[in-house]
Amino acid sequence: MARSPEPERTRVELADCAKAYGAAVALQRTNLTVEPGEVLALLGPSGCGKTTLLRVIAGLVAPDAGGAVRFNGDDVTARPIETRGVGMVFQHYALFPQMNVEANIGYGLRVRGVPAREVRERVGELVELVRLQGLERRRPAELSGGQRQRVALARAVAVRPRVLLLDEPLTALDAQLKVALRDELAELLRRLHITAVHVTHDQQEAMAIADRLAVMRAGAIVQVGDPESLYRRPGHPFVAEFLGRVNRLRRSDEDRAQGIVRIAGRRYDCPPALAGERELLLRPEDIRLGAGAGDAEVLRRVFLGERVQVHLRTEDQNELLCEAGADCAARPGDRLPLDVDPQRLLPAGATPTP
Repeated sequence: MARSPEPERTRVELADCAKAYGAAVALQRTNLTVEPGEVLALLGPSGCGKTTLLRVIAGLVAPDAGGAVRFNGDDVTARPIETRGVGMVFQHYALFPQMNVEANIGYGLRVRGVPAREVRERVGELVELVRLQGLERRRPAELSGGQRQRVALARAVAVRPRVLLLDEPLTALDAQLKVALRDELAELLRRLHITAVHVTHDQQEAMAIADRLAVMRAGAIVQVGDPESLYRRPGHPFVAEFLGRVNRLRRSDEDRAQGIVRIAGRRYDCPPALAGERELLLRPEDIRLGAGAGDAEVLRRVFLGERVQVHLRTEDQNELLCEAGADCAARPGDRLPLDVDPQRLLPAGATPTP
C-alpha cells in the first residue's frame, strides 16, 4: 500500500464575505467554517452562489470590502491563488493533452522545483492511491472519463495543498459512471485527510461524499449540517424540498384547532411543535401502503428497479407520492389503505436551524 500524502490540516473561515457585480448580488454576506480535514459540500441550484463562494475561497474572486478569508487563522484575503496553497479540480479536468498521466500528475511539482527523485516517488504514490497503475504512459485522450477525473484529482493533491476545491468534478460523466466514481471520490478524500470544499447541484452526490452540507439559495447559505440531519430535520422548507421529494399536506382551521392532520380518511395527532402549521411536509418513503380496501386510489405506478413510485389520490389531500419496495403490487385503479408515522411530518414553514 502506498502511503498517502499528509497535507497540513487546515481550518477555513469565511467572515462577512459577500460579492456583488454592480446591482447583481452573487453572494450575500456569508459566514462559514470548514473544519480541518472535513469535506464540506456547497449544494444548491444553478445560480445560487456556490461557485462564487468557492472562487472566493480559492482567491479567484475578491470578496467585497469587509469580508475576510482565513486559513488556520491566517488572513489570506489579499493573497492570490498561487500563494494560498489550494488545489482545484474542475468539471472538465483541464489536463494537458500532450502529457501522459505521470507528467500531468507531476506538473505542479516540477514547476515548483521539486527534485526529480521526489517527483517520481510522489507521483508513484498517487498513481497507486487513485488506482491508475499500468496507465502511467497514456495521454488523456486514451483514458476514460473516470480515469481522467482521477488524474485531475491526483494532480491537484500532488502539491499537498492546504485546501482542495472541487467544482462539480463529476458533472461531465454519464449517470452509471458518476455513481461509481462518487463512491470512489468519497473514499479517496477520507484517505487523504485533506480539508475539501465540493460544489455540486446533485443532492445524492453531496450526501454520498460530504461530511456536512451547506445548502444555498439566492446567494445565501440557508442551512448547514450533516446530510441525515438536514434530510430529517430541515430548518427551512427549501432544504426539505431540495434534499428530496416531499408531499404537501393541507390542514383546515378546524384541524389546526384540534391538533390533527387528515390523510386518506384517517386522523393523525400532530406533534405539538407542528400543531399550528397550515401545511405540513411528508416524504414519499414515509407513506406505508397496506393491503385490502382503503381511501387512497392508485393513479399511476412507476417501476424504478429497486423501488416503485405510486401516485395516489385522496379526498382530503392533493395527489400524494409514495415510494415503496420493488415488490409493491399496487396497480392503477386499486383503492388501498395507507399509514404514516406522525413523527415523520415536517413543517412547511421556516423553523429555526438547530
